[in-house]
Amino acid sequence: MIELGIKSDPIETRYSFNWLFNLMNDLNVRAVQIGSFFEMYVLDLRYFEKIKEEAYTKNIHIRSMFTAHRELGGFFYDNIYMEKAARSMYERLIDVASFLGADYCGSNPGAVYRDQMSKKADGIACYLKHMKELSFYASEKGLKGLTIEPMSCAAEPPTSVTEIRTMMTELNNFHLQNPESTVPFYLCGDISHGWAGTDREIISTNYELFEVAIPWMCEFHYKNTDRYFESTFGFSEKEQLLGIVDINQISQLINKNRHQFPVWPITGYLEIGGPKIGRDYSDKWLAKCLIESITSIRKSLQ
Repeated sequence: MIELGIKSDPIETRYSFNWLFNLMNDLNVRAVQIGSFFEMYVLDLRYFEKIKEEAYTKNIHIRSMFTAHRELGGFFYDNIYMEKAARSMYERLIDVASFLGADYCGSNPGAVYRDQMSKKADGIACYLKHMKELSFYASEKGLKGLTIEPMSCAAEPPTSVTEIRTMMTELNNFHLQNPESTVPFYLCGDISHGWAGTDREIISTNYELFEVAIPWMCEFHYKNTDRYFESTFGFSEKEQLLGIVDINQISQLINKNRHQFPVWPITGYLEIGGPKIGRDYSDKWLAKCLIESITSIRKSLQ
């Protein structure tokens, strides 16, 4: 069983959570992944009481929280101030996820600067160190796991098959050594994330990387993309003609490997930006955009 959900990113700055929850209720989509937004890291937690209440009223389940803006990359910059900021913000992300009653909380690890690629190994080591420590904090806050998203370029690990396996093995070996006081580490997959090199050569397809991630995957993102993984969009009939992601193939891949997933059922969240933000002529189309994609994905699940 694949549970269908929506990530809240596209409403940021233009629609309220109540608007989103009403739309989800109309569509009978019950799972939401709350995307981060800039004010979240300094907001009084009481702000989130209304979001929690509105979700409950509409029978929407806040299952997960996940970053939206690559804002927790400070572990990779070889800078103590950025490292401290990333750690503080990650703890805050966990606080909000816990307050909202989410099971999982996570982000993409971050990126090493392109002009400092030699520091990538140190950045990964710094990230892993903090994640191990944060797993104690997440356990104290009642979460079921911390999540990591495999990405699409060499500067943003994990991207390669080796990086995915190595990082997840190290983190979960740490959890197995501390099972009572830490949470497990999972992957938040993305069906549009493949890896193209500097000359646009395809190193790993999105299907290959998705399948490699399955033994650690507890959730994933529904998103369409072009053949070079350059732009992302949804699953309207027109977008499916332009994109390379076959959602029927994804459903078959998941069901074929269902016994390898560490969590079942697994939740797939529609994660798209929607139409251009901040224009009278485009903001009005967000509902249509989400409805068309959800309708197409639901057909693939039947």
